[in-house]
Amino acid sequence: MTNRAVIKTDKAPAAIGSYSQAVKVDNTVYLSGQIPLNPQSMEIVSSDFTEQARQVFSNLRAVCEAANGSLSHIVKLNLYLTDLSDFAAVNEVMAEFFEQPYPARAAVGVKELPKGALFEAEGVMVI
Repeated sequence: MTNRAVIKTDKAPAAIGSYSQAVKVDNTVYLSGQIPLNPQSMEIVSSDFTEQARQVFSNLRAVCEAANGSLSHIVKLNLYLTDLSDFAAVNEVMAEFFEQPYPARAAVGVKELPKGALFEAEGVMVI
């Protein structure tokens, strides 16, 4: 693929495995999952779900901006929660970061996430 570019920023956590923060192909950016790591310390920001969700969306925003986009360019968002009772809280936090028209979205309950995170989000952005 000649139109493929890796997106990287130090304003979001470095990859903790064999993946890129995002990959851009033409005008589509595939955003890797972000967990609530502080980009400087690489530690989970808090045990509080709401604080974790805010950090996740802040990390996603940083990667979007590194790709010359914004959260408003996300067309598909996948959310992973270790406790689906946090579904209402994630909707409230999303309203702080996203405006209508909202992206298409899925919310999936999972047993666990890396580093003991309670929440992870990944998506696809078109710029």
